[in-house]
Amino acid sequence: MSTIQFGFMVRGQHPQGDDMGVRFEEMIEQVRLVDRLGFASLTKGMHYASHPLQALNQIVFHSRMAAESQRLRLNFGVILLALHKPLDVAEQLASLDVVSKGRVIFGAALGYREVELAAFGVQRSEIVRRFSENVEAIKRLWTEDRVSMKGAYFELLEANVSVKPVQKPRPPIWIGANADPAIERAARIGDCWYVNPHNRIDTIERQIEVYKRALDAAGKPFPAEFPGRRECFVARTRDEAIRLCRPYLAKKYEVYHAWGQDKAMPEGDNDLGLEFDELIKDRFFLGAPDEVAEQIIGYTRKTGINHHILSCQWPGMPQNLVLDTLQLLAEEVFERVRQGV
Repeated sequence: MSTIQFGFMVRGQHPQGDDMGVRFEEMIEQVRLVDRLGFASLTKGMHYASHPLQALNQIVFHSRMAAESQRLRLNFGVILLALHKPLDVAEQLASLDVVSKGRVIFGAALGYREVELAAFGVQRSEIVRRFSENVEAIKRLWTEDRVSMKGAYFELLEANVSVKPVQKPRPPIWIGANADPAIERAARIGDCWYVNPHNRIDTIERQIEVYKRALDAAGKPFPAEFPGRRECFVARTRDEAIRLCRPYLAKKYEVYHAWGQDKAMPEGDNDLGLEFDELIKDRFFLGAPDEVAEQIIGYTRKTGINHHILSCQWPGMPQNLVLDTLQLLAEEVFERVRQGV
């Protein structure tokens, strides 16, 4: 197996009423810490109209955070690509790849929220076609000097990106997916499936087989870098970890449930409205350092995931809890995982 890497997802979502200037300074502190602690990547998600939460825009966030590290890869995890035009996304990410000296990861997924689709004038029936054509167009724009392509919702007429990415042939493309058909599409059009944080681990195990079959059908090898995201919190004991993170992690999943994230998940594992003690079963990495290390080792062995992107901050969580769990992960979990797999 390739070397195990660990990334940090700054979800960056905070309750209405929080001072976002203060929260932004906290996020800078988090990013500086994970850089010092040897994390490999920094991930930021994308949602618009995020009520009842506040969140900074993804491209603005990553552009600013590129200056806080010379090493952390900048993972767009994920861009809701069906909402956008390919030339715009291709230019923004190519520009940041230049500014960051080749550290951009292009993560993309369909999205599922009606408020976002309506605001961008996108019909739900269009999103798969928009998404797939946009991925193809961005690949071509990054690798060809002039691109002519007529999509259903855009046309490129000898178009080019104003600056090419530093990474050759282009930045990696990670396709986020929950449902089986989306995983099959990720195998066809992406460099890898970017495994979601919501589904139970037994569901992910089953879906790995879906992914492998789709790769075989596409004549593609299993990716050398295979990323996945999970919620994660570490404290001195399991009871303490659950007690400390419960109010914030539970609130985040109440919001996911209200937003309809469940509808994008596969049958049999599509209820995020469960009671918290039921929700966390076989779904998150929670506990004391030894326990979390064993959870990650087991998950790695079952799935082949070798770039674990850990989300350790949820709306309303005090800064000291975020920093403490990041420190424990780096000092007491990561090396055990690397030795254990």
